[in-house]
Parts: sequence; structure tokens; C-alpha cells
Amino acid sequence: MELFTVSLLSASREAIDRLHHCLSEEFVDLHSDKDTAVPFVSFTRPEYETMEISCLVDLADFKLATDGPQMYRRSAAAFARYIMSELEPMLLKAIIRKQFHYEVVKEIEVLERYCQNILYGAAVPAVQEDDTDTALLRSDRERRMGKVADEIEQFLSSNTRLHLDGFVTFRLAAYWQELKEVVAYAVDEYVMDKQYQEFISLLKYFVRMQEVKLPIVHVLHKGGSDFVLYDQEFQMLETVPADRIVAEMLESEMNMEDMIVSTLITVSPQQIVIHTRQPELPVMRTLETIFEHRVRLCCTCGHCSYFFDEQGLPIVQTTDVVSEKRVRNVIP
Repeated sequence: MELFTVSLLSASREAIDRLHHCLSEEFVDLHSDKDTAVPFVSFTRPEYETMEISCLVDLADFKLATDGPQMYRRSAAAFARYIMSELEPMLLKAIIRKQFHYEVVKEIEVLERYCQNILYGAAVPAVQEDDTDTALLRSDRERRMGKVADEIEQFLSSNTRLHLDGFVTFRLAAYWQELKEVVAYAVDEYVMDKQYQEFISLLKYFVRMQEVKLPIVHVLHKGGSDFVLYDQEFQMLETVPADRIVAEMLESEMNMEDMIVSTLITVSPQQIVIHTRQPELPVMRTLETIFEHRVRLCCTCGHCSYFFDEQGLPIVQTTDVVSEKRVRNVIP
């Protein structure tokens, strides 16, 4: 007996084969007898001329009243998984083009990747099971998949033909709305990132145009946004009024933590040595990006040993013993 037929007219042969695989996987454990060759439910191989797959059931084992709800639920789950894995990237690109009017292919692809990162997180080879962010993303994905499956299940329970393309286009309003919200957030992130990169480029240009005023400046990073500047004799530099143009730029674009950028641009040193126990912080990358080859990060030189204890915490005094340098691009 044919329970229902699904069609996927806009897809390629490979795509409908993947849909067939999703359905088969969902029902792999629903065999009435594992020793028999024919389960009580099966799916026909895709008919490439009509792009259809039919669900067949064995009436000897299948009872619509009792087995039907589970059949419809599992089928709906398979369709939902296919929609989110195979169709969702195309849906996101369609929203980016039609709703947000992006036409450049490269920008559309970048924005689609932003959306994927929002929905599924950064692509990594392996993720720890106890990773909180991943657990949240996984939970959200299951929630969205469940909502899509609910819509499809309700439809299948009273219809024997499912045109998946049309169903996705016209029946999944809530799913489309969530995707639109994701794209809107991605566009905001993309615009801000683009503005930030343009701003960083402007600061780099400003640094290159500045006349060198000091041969070297040592920057002691005490942690967080706490920095202290020293000259080449390791005498503390007095607070230097920021250049007006730079100060206005930073005030409009960056937060108070990045006032170190304003100060360094104003004193315009030939070389900058940053003594820190936290070289991985974003502010370090920002300084390296803006000041380029002028910046050296130092983690364990004599001055570092003087100002930090073994746990990397700032201290008032310690023995001034020069230890072996372990640095990224360090000045001796």
C-alpha cells in the first residue's frame, strides 16, 4: 500500500538521492523482523523523471491507526533534517538577495557563512560533548528542526502527496521568519566587521604617516585593559594627551579599553614591546594589526620576570633575573 508520495521537482538527482537516504536512515530500525528481507515500511528508489519517492507499507504488519502517527513523525523528521541540511543554505542566500538586496556573489557567500556560524557555530573538526556553546547551538538546531517537523507531520496526516519545494516556500512561515532574523543579525555583524576593518586600515595609514618620536616604548600589560607605558630606560611615561584626530576616531569607533591605541599613536615609537602574560587577547592582535612590524610581544624576558610572578600576576618587586625569552616576534 502506498502511504504517501513526496516530490522534489527543483532538485538534482543527487539531491533527491540524499532525500531518499534521509528517509531510509530514519526508518532503519523499524523492521518487523530483522531476519526478513522486507520491512513493513519501505521507500521506492527515486523516480528521476517525476522526481518522486513513495512510501510503501505492508498491510500485514502495518495498522494505520496505531502505526500511522509514528510513521508520519519519523517521515516528517527526515524531511526536516533534509530541509535544514540541503535547502537551508539556498534559502539563506535567497533571503540575502531578495530581502536585503545584496547582489555581489562574493558578499552573498560571505553573509551566508556568517549565518551558518550563527546557526551552527564555527566549523571545527571535533567538538567536546560538554562544550556549552555547542550544546546550546545543538539544542537550538533541534528546536528549529522540531518546529519544521511538526508542520510537515500535520500535513502528512491528512495528505498523501507532499510537494516539498512548494511546502517549504509557502507553508513554513515561522521557519522563514527565523531565517530572516538570522540574516538580519548576520548583515549587522558583517557591516560592523567591514566598518571595523576599514577603521583599522585608517589607523594603520595614520601610523605610517606619523613621524617617529621615540625609539622604543615598553608596554606593561597588567591584565584586562590595564596598561602602563615605559620609555627605553624603563622610566614610566607620563600621560600623553592623545592626538585630537586620533582621539575623535577612537571615541567614535572603539571603547575605553583601546585608549592604549590612542596613546601609542600619539607617542609614535619606532618599536613597541608589549610585556604580557596574555598574548592571546584580542587587544594584542589589534595592536599587532595596527602597528604591524613595530610590535613585539614578550612573555618571559627579564622585565617580565620583574613585574609578573610565576602565575602571571603583577607584583611590586621581585629579583631582576633575566630568564629565557619565550616570545612571539620578540625584540632581544
